[in-house]
Amino acid sequence: MNISLFNQMIKLNMKNFLSFGFGSALYVVLMTSLYPMFAENAEAINELIKIIPETLKNALGFDSLTSYGGFISAEYFGLFFPIILGVFSVMTATQLLAHLVDKGSMAYLLSTKVSRTQIAFTQALVLISGLLFIVLLTFLGGIVAGEMLIDDQTSLEFNTFFHICLVGFLLFFVVGGYSFLVSSLCNDEKKSLGIAAALTFIFYGLDMAGKISSDFEWLRNITPFSLYNPSGIASGDAEIFIPSFILLGIGFFNYSAAVVVFKLRNLPL
Repeated sequence: MNISLFNQMIKLNMKNFLSFGFGSALYVVLMTSLYPMFAENAEAINELIKIIPETLKNALGFDSLTSYGGFISAEYFGLFFPIILGVFSVMTATQLLAHLVDKGSMAYLLSTKVSRTQIAFTQALVLISGLLFIVLLTFLGGIVAGEMLIDDQTSLEFNTFFHICLVGFLLFFVVGGYSFLVSSLCNDEKKSLGIAAALTFIFYGLDMAGKISSDFEWLRNITPFSLYNPSGIASGDAEIFIPSFILLGIGFFNYSAAVVVFKLRNLPL
């Protein structure tokens, strides 16, 4: 890793880190502030949930909406969290490699005698640091909001909320990893962004299709999103260790492959 490059890239990307991080945290606070209203109308909500088809409830995580854990996992971690982190992962991965090659800035970096391996490894750490920062702010926002706005009887346990955020981070460790790999392969910024965004959309779509229809449940086996189950974690029904280990392994493979590919391929410098 090159410390000077790392510090410079953190400074250049800090505005995005802060925007996504505080945006995510504020959204958790907003959703938490709405929960007491849902809790007061639990009976009506239960009746409404019964009307929703079982497959749709599974897809959206609405099976336990009347508990705070079920509410926040469905309303935020099952819907908006993947969108926020997905956009950040794809966009930032593209900016850190493909953008520099496309705009000619990579030639300047290499002229400073920093090796390709150092550049790719450092940029990967910048992306991972950004993801960790956003998830940390989300976690802190959720904990603070839960303490201030939710009573002890309905609040989500610290460990449970931590596990939701941990598996969420690992999921986008993978999304960032394959986006970074695509970025290491492309000379064109728009092409890199398009491919990474399309992959993420396809993986998310396959996971949703597998949840909605039992005939297509096998599709979930080829998408990392199947390993992220915030509603299951909130209810205590989901496995945490094995999905986390698998996501960690896939992520490390993607980032390692990106470093090797970027080191060996021809660059239009």
